[in-house]
Parts: sequence; structure tokens; C-alpha cells
Amino acid sequence: MEIKELKQKPLWQMTGEEFLFLQNNSQQHNVKSYEPVELAKKYVYGILGIAQLFDCSLPTANRIKKSKKIDKAITQIGRKIIVDAELALELAGRKVIDKK
Repeated sequence: MEIKELKQKPLWQMTGEEFLFLQNNSQQHNVKSYEPVELAKKYVYGILGIAQLFDCSLPTANRIKKSKKIDKAITQIGRKIIVDAELALELAGRKVIDKK
């Protein structure tokens, strides 16, 4: 089997021998190195998500939403509320902690 054919075969269908062959021989061919991808944004949903994000009660989360301080971070379609967590914390003046 050629390396090109093995690369198209799903991993779960390979035998151990095929996998090791591909692993050992793919280093000799053009193998693209993967660039680190920027992590996806974290979203919270609904008033409950806002309450958990700001560690407050539901009535307080409702007041935060109604205060319009975090409006740029909120997308609302009908009753569905989607909040960009990082942006909401920045808009509210809370420090964003980078968890690495």
C-alpha cells in the first residue's frame, strides 16, 4: 500500500502495522506542521449563564443585563441569550484571567 492510500484510510480501519508504517514513513514526506490555532471564544447562555459568569444571583444577573453595560457582548434572538464571556467581563470592568 502506498502512503497516499494510507493517509486517506480512516485510522480506526488501519491495522497496527499500517499505522506504524505510516507514522515512520510520513516523516520522510511532506508533512504539514500544524500552527497553533486560536482558541474558540467562550460563550455562556441565558440569565443563568450570566449569573454563573459574574458569580451572582439570578436577579442580579438580570439587572446586569438590563443595565446595558454588557450589551456589546450579548446576542439575543427571541428568548435565546448568547453572551461572549470574555467581552462581557471586560465591559463590566472585571479582570479577565488567562487560564493557561
